[in-house]
Amino acid sequence: MGDSLSHLNKANEVHIVDVVDRPQTRREAIAEGIIHMQAATLAVVLEGRAPKGDVLAVARVAAIQAAKRTSELIPLCHSLPLSGMEVKIESLTQSPGLRIETRCRTINRTGVEMEALTGVSVGLLTLFDMLKALDPAMTIDSIQLIHKDGGRNGAWNRNDSQA
Repeated sequence: MGDSLSHLNKANEVHIVDVVDRPQTRREAIAEGIIHMQAATLAVVLEGRAPKGDVLAVARVAAIQAAKRTSELIPLCHSLPLSGMEVKIESLTQSPGLRIETRCRTINRTGVEMEALTGVSVGLLTLFDMLKALDPAMTIDSIQLIHKDGGRNGAWNRNDSQA
């Protein structure tokens, strides 16, 4: 059962996948997502004039906190200690909007894809929360895994896939 990918046991009951027999390896995952907004809202953010303060700093902290608590939010995720995490936020002038990228790392028996995706999601939701008074029509999209590495399946890159 340790190598089974199913979250259902032989009796069709939900359980957390047993990874105790898997070797600990270096794991890494990168995820990204975008929040689209009016050009005027983006200008307020980039000029540091948002009424709720430094929204980019708060979004970075929110992304880190969320990634660390992923197993509390996603029912069957393993609890993983993160050995490192980076959060990048860049402006998109053509959209306009902001792109958040998270990179999570650990040495463990299972991957950190969900931590990276959760970090992106909560970072984007935090930006929405802090800017909704200025621009309630903002949209969040394109939350996706970009890269993963480690474990028995090795590396995977979105650019290399047919997704």
